[in-house]
Amino acid sequence: MNAASARPGLVVIDVALNVVACNADAIQILTFPDSPEKISDLRGWLTRKIRSCLLDRQSATRPSFVGEFRSAKRMHLCRAFPLTASTSPSSPDSVVVLMLERKSPEHFTMKEISKRFGLTPREQETARLLGEGLTSKEIATRMNISHNTVNSFVRLMMVKMNVSSRSAIIGKIVAPKE
Repeated sequence: MNAASARPGLVVIDVALNVVACNADAIQILTFPDSPEKISDLRGWLTRKIRSCLLDRQSATRPSFVGEFRSAKRMHLCRAFPLTASTSPSSPDSVVVLMLERKSPEHFTMKEISKRFGLTPREQETARLLGEGLTSKEIATRMNISHNTVNSFVRLMMVKMNVSSRSAIIGKIVAPKE
C-alpha cells in the first residue's frame, strides 16, 4: 500500500445524514472503482452511498455506523466521531465526522498468525515490533524488558513458526498463507 492510498478519507455529515463536506480521499474510497468525475450529482450520490453502505441498520441507537465496509474488493474501516457546536448533542449544529481507512492486512493477520502458531501476547508484541523494523535493543526498550528476553521471544517464535531467521518471521506475518 503506497502512502497516497494509506491516507484516511474524511466525511462530515449532518444529523439528517447529508454530506456536508469530504476530502478527495473519501471520494476516492466511496466511488471506487468508478471515476468521481463521471458522477453528475456527487454530493447526492455520496449521501446515498453513506446511507446505504455505512449506516448500521442493526443498531438500536441512531445514527450508528458500521465498523467495516467493502468498496469493490477492498475492505475499509469506518470510525464515527460526533461533533457539536453547542453543549447539546441533539443541536441542529451537530455533525458526525466519518474517518474511512483502507484495512491493511495487519488488522487481521496478527490474530490469525497468533492463533495458528500459538504466540503469547508478548510474542505477538515482539512480532509486531519486528514488523516495524525495530532492532532487539529497540524492542527491549519499548517493551521494558531486557535484550536477552527479546532474543528469547524471537527464538521461541522461530521454533513455533518453523523458520530460521528474523526476516522469515516477518515473511510469515506479511504472507501468512503457505
